[in-house]
Amino acid sequence: MTVSIEQIKERIEVASKRKKADLVIKNGRIVDVFNHQIYQLDIAITGGVIVGVGDYEGLEIIDAQNNYVCPSFIDSHVHIESSMVPPQEFAKVVIPHGVTTVIADPHEIANVSGVQGIQYMLDSSEKLPLNVYMMLPSCVPATPFENSGAILNASDLEPLYSNPRILGLGEVMDFPSVANADERILQKLYDALVKGKKIDGHGAGLNPNAINIYAAVGIGTDHETVNAVEALDRLKKGMYLIIRQGSVAKDLPNLIEIVTDRNSRRCLFGTDDKHIDDLIHEGSIDHHVRLAIEHGIHPITAIQIASLNAAECYGLTQKGAVAPGYDADLLIVSDLEKLEIQQVFSGGKLVGDKGKYLFETDVTNVTPCTSLLESIRVSEITKYDLALEIDKNKKANIIEIIPNSLVTNHLIEEVITSQGCFQTSTEKDHLKIVVIERHSSKDNIGLGIVKGLKIKSGAIATTIAHDSHNLIAAGENDEDLLLAIEEIKKMQGGLVVVEKGEVLASLPLSISGILSQHSFHEVNEQLDLINSALLEIGASDKFNPFLTLSFLALPVIPNLKLTDLGLFDVNQFKHIKVSIE
Repeated sequence: MTVSIEQIKERIEVASKRKKADLVIKNGRIVDVFNHQIYQLDIAITGGVIVGVGDYEGLEIIDAQNNYVCPSFIDSHVHIESSMVPPQEFAKVVIPHGVTTVIADPHEIANVSGVQGIQYMLDSSEKLPLNVYMMLPSCVPATPFENSGAILNASDLEPLYSNPRILGLGEVMDFPSVANADERILQKLYDALVKGKKIDGHGAGLNPNAINIYAAVGIGTDHETVNAVEALDRLKKGMYLIIRQGSVAKDLPNLIEIVTDRNSRRCLFGTDDKHIDDLIHEGSIDHHVRLAIEHGIHPITAIQIASLNAAECYGLTQKGAVAPGYDADLLIVSDLEKLEIQQVFSGGKLVGDKGKYLFETDVTNVTPCTSLLESIRVSEITKYDLALEIDKNKKANIIEIIPNSLVTNHLIEEVITSQGCFQTSTEKDHLKIVVIERHSSKDNIGLGIVKGLKIKSGAIATTIAHDSHNLIAAGENDEDLLLAIEEIKKMQGGLVVVEKGEVLASLPLSISGILSQHSFHEVNEQLDLINSALLEIGASDKFNPFLTLSFLALPVIPNLKLTDLGLFDVNQFKHIKVSIE
């Protein structure tokens, strides 16, 4: 917290009523997240901080008209890059949904562009009404079993801690390195701990003893919990449980049942990965709050989880409540059960009104450098590069999608072959999946078989492929796969849908191959065209095919994934052959 003697003096003058406040909100029913009460008093704000709750006069008066006034929301774990727009545009979308603070982990762009990518995210999130705090990416690359665009060692991260918006070390997803006390991860953990910083976890599929190891080294949160048993184990070990509800991973309905009056203070809400269209139409943390209420959580408890809990977890001592000494990050809400947000205040300034943002952003000083705009380095790919040999028994290891989940199933099924190579089958729902290293022209190509994507013809491709963000594609025939790959190269990254030799829809993402240079409105319009094209080629409308595809390359989420080095068994933590001999 940075404050001057004069600012302290002014707060005393206003709080003692010797001077009028900058702004007073009257006739509002204050949601007290400390005592689970609602009471009606004036809220006095000066210099962006609440200085008094009582009977006050102000230079400006806002009549809350008997509506509720509650703290605005904090997204406890988010990758802004998953929205496909830079922080300036992201802010315009989430602020009208009541989110004024996010704890962001820029490991998506870091995996492509290293420290330059992190610095771009820091620079482009300066001076926004959205408070963007960051956790430094701990695992770039996520594992040694793939190739990313950068390798970040402890020495690369350590200087960045000098930025006051860096709160700690981001999700530690390389559990084997922690369990084996690898020197590289130990140094990163030590640097965070010795500076008194927070450390986020990534406990996907980890058993109770593995969580012991995480908790013992100061890892304090987990957002990868997918069931009640896992959730209770994290809470028993003293960790914060981040309840996730994103575009793919929709864990809240499975986890909210374990939240009680006794443990709710250790629970947080996080979106993790959410597309811009879902943020626009469904919401951000406000969607969590509504869902929690629908599942029986008291509205004040849901708001407390979305505000005070997150602030306390990450040491944001001035955020998360409507009380003196707290930042005036507030919502005026007409219906507490339905959470109908009327107005949004950040630092005492009105920044959102009835679903509209009320601010502009200055982006003149945050133009991406050339290396961020030229990140696709792939040689020519031919149909011979896509040939996937299968043994004569025709049995193969197959990735099966679980809709709306990051977890996949590991299947062994008989496939169709021709001249000893795999042939796709829409009847069996067997499609070819390809991951191509795109950062340094290594030309590594991983080939596999995916079931559950439901595409009937054509192909899709994208450079959003967690976490190394190589080029990933899936399709029903090699010709369309090759066209999709070429289109991605032309755009310098993005999303594309092709069928019968024609590009049906595309979305260029020219900043590190994962972010657009256009407004969120334009990106959303292009996504609408993408979604229509997906329906044309028979993709399922029960889950997001592109988001699902993007996580099929993440080798830290069970059970079977594909990297540029081949098919990866997460349970064995090693590559395996597609064909079963």
